Amino acid sequence: MFDKELLQGKNIIVTGGGTGLGNSMATRFVELGANLVITSRREDIINDAAKELRKSGGKVVAVPCDVRDPDQVEKMVGKTVDKLGSVDILLNNAAGNFISPTENLSPNAFKTVIDIVLNGTFHCTQAAGKIMRKNKSGTILNIVTTYAWTGSGYVVPSACAKAGVLAMTRSLAVEWAKYGIRTVAIAPGPFPTKGAWSRLAPPGLGIEKKMKARVPLKRVGEHIELANLASYLISDQAAYINGEVVTIDGGEWLQGAGEMNGLEKIPKAAWKLLEMKRKKKKKK
Repeated sequence: MFDKELLQGKNIIVTGGGTGLGNSMATRFVELGANLVITSRREDIINDAAKELRKSGGKVVAVPCDVRDPDQVEKMVGKTVDKLGSVDILLNNAAGNFISPTENLSPNAFKTVIDIVLNGTFHCTQAAGKIMRKNKSGTILNIVTTYAWTGSGYVVPSACAKAGVLAMTRSLAVEWAKYGIRTVAIAPGPFPTKGAWSRLAPPGLGIEKKMKARVPLKRVGEHIELANLASYLISDQAAYINGEVVTIDGGEWLQGAGEMNGLEKIPKAAWKLLEMKRKKKKKK
């Protein structure tokens, strides 16, 4: 689809790059010639991912980092400059999300999602932005959701956080353009991943089937479709795209606003069971 040197020599930070969609996008970036730093809280995960990514021939560095901690983020960006020479592109992909009736949420549950998604995006943007402003060049790609502008029941912390990230995207597109920095976003629809999918569509409730039915194209997304879109948006071929959010969801949000609103039909007993499983998993 693309020239194999589309991202040749670009130095990219991918948060949450060890698994899921982040890893799929990172894989495509390396295939197109980029050098990467991938980050995650779990060092073992990103070390294994980096080994796989290096098979495509690019330079890939694994740097453990909790995006909620601004000091860790500053050190991660510093290490990126040490290892790669600079930061050309930042992909803010790290996220946290789960489904729950809002009345069941504790303040800590709400805060955890906000800290990762909104505050984490800000910390990474600020740290990488310092390098980009100095270089008078850079691109920031944020991963949001369609319910960032529609809202959605049962994912209120994520909806609030992603709405903030979308506002940040559009605000910085204006404010930082004078430094040669573009800021763009992608709003993916349902793209199955091992981790997030198990939290958003637990087996036995028929959620996955209902999600597919909501999509006019009657299917979920393929990871390569998202990875190709991301590759284009961060490339020099998209140099005039700034402040835009591109939706890739098969038309889902047009079918009915509020991606998770259909969870209204889940019985209270099932919610209680899900909450118990989530708390048990958290203790491990």
